[in-house]
Amino acid sequence: MAKKLWGGRFSKDTDALVDKMNASIDFDKRLYHQDIAGSIAHATMLGEQGILSQDDVKAIVDGLKGIEQDIEAGKIHFTRENEDIHMNIEAILTERIGEAGKRLHTGRSRNDQVAVDFRQYVKEEIPEIIDDLKSFERVLTKKARLHTKTVMPGYTHLQRAQPITYAHYLMAYANMFRRDILRLQDCESRLDECPLGAGALATTTYPIDRARTAELLGFARPMSNSLDAVSDRDYALELLSDLSILMMHLSRMAEETVLWSSWEFKFIELDDAYSTGSSIMPQKKNPDVAELARGKTGRVYGDLMALLTTMKGLPLAYNKDMQEDKEPVFDAVDTVELCLPVFTAMIDTAKVNVEQMHAAAKGGFINATDVADYLVKKGLPFREAHAVSGHLVAECIDEGKTLDELSLDEFKAASPLFEGDIYQAIDLTTCVNGRNVTGGPSEASVLKQIEEIEELTS
Repeated sequence: MAKKLWGGRFSKDTDALVDKMNASIDFDKRLYHQDIAGSIAHATMLGEQGILSQDDVKAIVDGLKGIEQDIEAGKIHFTRENEDIHMNIEAILTERIGEAGKRLHTGRSRNDQVAVDFRQYVKEEIPEIIDDLKSFERVLTKKARLHTKTVMPGYTHLQRAQPITYAHYLMAYANMFRRDILRLQDCESRLDECPLGAGALATTTYPIDRARTAELLGFARPMSNSLDAVSDRDYALELLSDLSILMMHLSRMAEETVLWSSWEFKFIELDDAYSTGSSIMPQKKNPDVAELARGKTGRVYGDLMALLTTMKGLPLAYNKDMQEDKEPVFDAVDTVELCLPVFTAMIDTAKVNVEQMHAAAKGGFINATDVADYLVKKGLPFREAHAVSGHLVAECIDEGKTLDELSLDEFKAASPLFEGDIYQAIDLTTCVNGRNVTGGPSEASVLKQIEEIEELTS
């Protein structure tokens, strides 16, 4: 009979299919660094508290460091018989250093062990994602500075609405990603508590020092309730929620990248390095990076829903269902860390077709609101001004004209309040820079927006 580390109470082997179902080593092996760090902190604290001898502590710490080196050198083979990363490492340690290795688990459980490993992993990955977001923000602000005068149509309902600039458009996404950064920072702050020492659910009778292990692992404090410590996965759910929102923002920008790189828009042209071709149609240049980011958003949503569903009916404290927490988080983190750098490079290298954007802005009567505003400033109530502007738009459609192609007599026929300065008032650059309101598309306003994001990412 093959003895498990927990097998003292059992008289027969676990069924092979149960072993396969029960084992998590195939995916939680990536937590080896966090598991070893947690064990070193735990052993150090046990030594300081007089629970383990200093000789045992030294043997354990040296043994764990050697195992970590061998894992990174590819010299370690993990087994499903030992189920997870915790028992694999403990079994290897005991094989190497003998009795001292068997004492490492004094005063702890796999429940608080996995909780601290996973929490450390999330705590370490958040800064990596934030760094990727800040790199993206720097690209957006750099590109925005180049296009504060590049007039383009703004849209509602995907219909041309009012004139903006490409810089103003870019800063809309910069603000979305800024919120993503702030959300991730909030998540990082909230998870900065250490579950180690909670044991299986009710701590331990040994005189351990939980504040010390929290300090050794870089946490701000120990978690204040042992039941909560081993059963909490809020931080993982919060991370998945934050990443889902982040990917939603990326997906929206991806959708516009797909549209705007098409022949129908031709607002941007993607660099060859971030496009693909067709196996049958030689002329094709496909925006696959944007499409894949858009598609992978659904994958991250699925990761969030999977863990929410797993957690929704669990009684306190730990349940084996919670073994399903890691793969969704690993997948979401891997997906975001794949998408962000390549998407950043795609936007950075894309060519902006300034003339095409301006030509599109000249069509669609996107300065019609400015015609109405002109009349309001002359004293006409807005609703009447709106009707006059709408009448002029209808006239232009019938005659195949734009508003700036109407003669002054045609303007005056609609309202005697029109004067020669109407042409300056409805010039697209005037329309943009006249909206010099906080958050607006004017060059001055957009430069302030850029400076705010630059301050965040510096």
